[in-house]
Amino acid sequence: MNRCTIRFSTLPLLAACTALLGLPALAQTDQGTQAVQTTSSSEAVKPNVRQFPAKALRGEMVVLAPPVITMDGKQDRLSVGARIRDANNHFTLSTPLLNKPLLVNYMRDNTGLVQEVWILNAEEAKEKRPGGTATLFNFTTGSSTSTAPADNGKTPYHQLPAYKR
Repeated sequence: MNRCTIRFSTLPLLAACTALLGLPALAQTDQGTQAVQTTSSSEAVKPNVRQFPAKALRGEMVVLAPPVITMDGKQDRLSVGARIRDANNHFTLSTPLLNKPLLVNYMRDNTGLVQEVWILNAEEAKEKRPGGTATLFNFTTGSSTSTAPADNGKTPYHQLPAYKR
């Protein structure tokens, strides 16, 4: 009673086919060609320069307490689901970036929050790009340039500034 339907002459052929299944996957990546290039050349490999959207702005970002950040010295926020990419174009979390000033390209969402951030490498930092100095929304209620009378807290009551009626 012979239950084995595979002949022993087909086993080497089956083993060769399974070994070759992984080769097309290697052809789809640049890792195989980069490894050959880096080992064959003695010069330093330049980092890749990514293509950024035309709307992306340049700024210096510091993560204070996620999602609170500063962008060019002004307090700002990351949006829900914000994506941060490091210099190697890998996604990273905001917590390892705490209190580190980083040169970045960024984009805002429709509500004005920072949605996408790309941390720049040395080659990308050399490119000129407009900064994000434009204010989208101003929700402040008071400022130092206000024309309203001010009080320092030590002025006697009868000398307090009066508002025009």
